[in-house]
Amino acid sequence: MKVVSLVPSITEALFDLGLTENEVVGRTKFCIHPEEKVKNVTVIGGTKNINIDKIKALQPDLILANKEENIKEQVEALMDEFKVIVTNVETIEDNYYLLKSLGKTFNKEEKAQLFNLKIYEVLHQAKITSPIKVAYLIWKNPYMTIGSDTFIHKILAEIGFENIFKDKTRYPEIQTEDLAEADIIMLSSEPFPFKEKHIEELKEFYPDKKIMIVDGEAFSWYGTHIAKCENYFKELLLEIDAYQNS
Repeated sequence: MKVVSLVPSITEALFDLGLTENEVVGRTKFCIHPEEKVKNVTVIGGTKNINIDKIKALQPDLILANKEENIKEQVEALMDEFKVIVTNVETIEDNYYLLKSLGKTFNKEEKAQLFNLKIYEVLHQAKITSPIKVAYLIWKNPYMTIGSDTFIHKILAEIGFENIFKDKTRYPEIQTEDLAEADIIMLSSEPFPFKEKHIEELKEFYPDKKIMIVDGEAFSWYGTHIAKCENYFKELLLEIDAYQNS
């Protein structure tokens, strides 16, 4: 079966489940994992600007898209000619069924189940003892954060963080002064590539707060990715624990 994936985390999941470059024939430029495999796969544009002619030339049996990451009109145009599955992952349960479904589609049920079990294990181990109020920023100019109906929010909550913007939905714009309530401000490494200089900018407003860069993939990449974040979450929680006890 020839597959085109329009979703970076799903591309990673397909290879993790055991598909090869002969099966995954098309990907977006943001599909960067696993590096040694994706480099051999045809790039069909970005997640928001796919090249439909390139996809047609690949003649896939199946296209995997996502409600949030891809543009509805572009996906619908592909549906006229190809079988397209549109995924929508907002919760950990959604992710469980995504992997279950991919396992079934590609006859990799056992491997999918192993990843699901590992994800639950990783999240179960990554627990903080008492809730910590956090703000998780995904964009700058304007600052944007995450509401309660996002996958990132669910991962934060599962670990024990309290999102101070939980009364918001999707990805609201906020002002610097809206961060006052947070104990910790997390700056995600993606989609905006926050760096140390951005920590310094916020430190001018909030010199006493813990402001840190976090791995955006660990919090936002659904599919198999979280199964590989055990050490990352351990180190993150150790850093936060050290801050709280300092």
